[in-house]
Amino acid sequence: VVVVAAVLLTVLAAVPPAAYDGVPRFVADPAAYVNTLIGTGTGGETVGEINGFPGATVPFGMVQYSPDTVGNYAGYSYGNPRSTGFSMTHASVGCAAFGDISMLPTTRPVGAEPWNAWERIAHDDTEHGVPGYYAARFPDTGVTSELTATTRTGVGRFSYPHNGRPAMFHVRSGASLAGNSRAALQIGEDNTTITGWAGSGSFCDKKNTYTVYFAMKFSQPFSAFGTWDGYAVYPGVRGAASPSSGGYLQFPAGSTIEVRTALSYVSIDAARANLAAEGGASFQDVRGAARSEWKAALARISVAGRNAGDITTFYTSLYRSLLHPNTFNDVDGRYIGFDNVIHQVPQGHTQYANFSDWDIYRCLAPLQALLFPERASDMAQSLVNDAEQSGALPRWALANVATSEMSGDSVVPLIVNLYTYGATDFDVKKALHYMVEGATKGGLGLDGYVERPGIATYQRLGYAPNTPEFGTADASITLEWSVDDFAISRFADALGDTATAAEFQNRAQYWQNLFNPTTGYISPRSPYGLFRDGPGFFRSPGFGQNGYDEGNAEQYVWWVPQNVAGLVTALGGRQAVAARLDEFTKQLNVGPDEPYLWAGNEPDFAVPWLYNYVGQPWKAQHTVDRVRGLFGPTPDGAPGNDDLGAMGSWYVWAALGLYPTTPGVPVLALSTPIFDRVVITLPAGKSIRMFAPGASGPQPLRYISGLRIDGQATGRTWLPESIIRNGADLTFSLAAYPDKDWGTAESDAPPSFGARSSAVTVNIADPVVSAAPGSTAVTVDAQRMIDGAGGYTVTGTSDDPGITVAPVSGQFGSDGAAAIPVVIAVAPSVPAGYYLAYLTTTVGESARKSTILVSVGDSSGDS
Repeated sequence: VVVVAAVLLTVLAAVPPAAYDGVPRFVADPAAYVNTLIGTGTGGETVGEINGFPGATVPFGMVQYSPDTVGNYAGYSYGNPRSTGFSMTHASVGCAAFGDISMLPTTRPVGAEPWNAWERIAHDDTEHGVPGYYAARFPDTGVTSELTATTRTGVGRFSYPHNGRPAMFHVRSGASLAGNSRAALQIGEDNTTITGWAGSGSFCDKKNTYTVYFAMKFSQPFSAFGTWDGYAVYPGVRGAASPSSGGYLQFPAGSTIEVRTALSYVSIDAARANLAAEGGASFQDVRGAARSEWKAALARISVAGRNAGDITTFYTSLYRSLLHPNTFNDVDGRYIGFDNVIHQVPQGHTQYANFSDWDIYRCLAPLQALLFPERASDMAQSLVNDAEQSGALPRWALANVATSEMSGDSVVPLIVNLYTYGATDFDVKKALHYMVEGATKGGLGLDGYVERPGIATYQRLGYAPNTPEFGTADASITLEWSVDDFAISRFADALGDTATAAEFQNRAQYWQNLFNPTTGYISPRSPYGLFRDGPGFFRSPGFGQNGYDEGNAEQYVWWVPQNVAGLVTALGGRQAVAARLDEFTKQLNVGPDEPYLWAGNEPDFAVPWLYNYVGQPWKAQHTVDRVRGLFGPTPDGAPGNDDLGAMGSWYVWAALGLYPTTPGVPVLALSTPIFDRVVITLPAGKSIRMFAPGASGPQPLRYISGLRIDGQATGRTWLPESIIRNGADLTFSLAAYPDKDWGTAESDAPPSFGARSSAVTVNIADPVVSAAPGSTAVTVDAQRMIDGAGGYTVTGTSDDPGITVAPVSGQFGSDGAAAIPVVIAVAPSVPAGYYLAYLTTTVGESARKSTILVSVGDSSGDS
């Protein structure tokens, strides 16, 4: 509690700008409201670490010069007092990654195992994290460390106490957070330089590897040195090569030394060139330049509000949204490709790496493309370059390899969302080519990588079955691939390829093939068309329910962003869905095993705005506000893993009262902003200007009672593409209590894309019936999937002419459901045995087929 309070007090020391005529002024220096210690703690018991890092970096930099604490897989945890030092690379991810090239300043003797050394770090007012600068103190030795950075270089200033003890400096080439397969270090003959490299990888236990090289320059010569290999220490030896290699340097007591370290993924010489190009300025000049770069980047969104905590949380979240992906090429444009060949990026462009696509396609990609279309275009082109070098688009690309982490083919909607929100300057035709290759042929890359494993089965069945071929996330895969295919459809349509657009719009509705009308869930299904027995949701051991990736059936039933209207119909209509959402949002951050919202994980990010689709937008406004309350200006101030900016970008959108609900569609769903005024700067001098009087303050107004766009009143609960492209003036009328009239008409809902949907889905809960000669009945559970689809007809045949199916027709109930009794007659002439009956349920032009096993006994009842 004391720790959190210390950070909170530091944050709130930044006060909001004074109001002018009662209207808050815009923040003049957004960098002053960023505290990089926010989000470096825990998101709760079910989530664990948020995994933000507090160190020095610049927007999208190669270097993240930041502290590490013992046992934390993303490097740092605010609650951990044991620091292993400061390393050069970090990422806010959910598995061990990076933490390459570690440094530890100390006054202790080298000892027998310096590779295990650590120091106690003071998490108090001596620890300071702001854009481009970090400082901390080791109280047991009295060493103060300060860090700043350029794109490819970290500059450290380490001040040792005048206590008579030598100033020692450890450099660990083999100390990456995921371990090292190999590493090496060489101390220069001039006693002011060190070079080396580290090989790491194995992200989330995958087979990926990368190599990073470094060149280090000290501000003064060291007087003594040595190395180690993880087994022994070798005084006076300049070189070491082993997975645990490192070295130590000695300086006079009381020294203040500056260390400049540049990275490259190409070679040591390239790291030297990066150091020469970026590492020459003074510490203060580098720090000032980094801060200026952050100030300019953060100023793309200007806000005016009365609550300093909200402003700090907002700009810190925006800061976290601009950390990744990362520059991967050197100053001369060279980078190591997915084929392990050196490539050259064109002058004026950047090759980027580290795309946690499953996490970031939903809301980070739209934000980055909207604010930085040129950078985002290079991000998209980087992924196309990766595909050209490897043969397929990379899923969850880390450095220069595809890790295949998470389900789905999320690199597709990532690229499409970048394009949709303004990043259009890349090779779009090649991008579409590789998307279609992956979606139809699997996407075969290097070293056994497959972009869509099991695609032949998927295309044959129209869903991913619950078989080992699809692991334990088959239902999630079907949902994600449906979204991915919708994104391909939209992308193809934008490029004028109408045939591909139509094909993949059809595939975008494959989610319907897993909708079980018996349970009302999107559920795992066998290759033979059978749904899993029992309820749709059930608690199970492990991290989530079988069939779902990091979640369960209740959490995943909502992930049909391309056709929310169709999902609403399937779930019984607007009132039924609103009631189900009410129940689902009673709890907000439960983890993967409970049937409630998990705000800390990406599949549920868009859920609060679903109320806009069912005519109850005031509940969207309320729910978004409740989830926003899980964020705050403290180390524990986020509900889940940041996932390379995914969580931070969610808060940015939510604080603005906007959200990109549908991948591939430039539409923003509305909720209430928390700032009185907002300006979002767009390209070509355009902007989105928001005015929401009363949105901030001690009693903020949290409900929308009216909206004017460029002076014209509207009840629509979403913003169209024209505003995203051209900007507009948005004037909100806010109220203290829900307005149950504004935005409630069906025409006010955001658009859905249900073309080529099936009109019906069916299930036979008990597909095995026993019958003696005579008749028996089976129940076909059917659910209408399209409003106004009309009635149903069930017909059937069998593989014996003596077994007949009586046709039956009828109407769906008001909720679109029907339990259809179907009579199967068995003639006396049919011998005892097993037979198949084939049912066809027809609604309009849609037909669903089912198979029943009929067990026929003799007249005595024996089969």
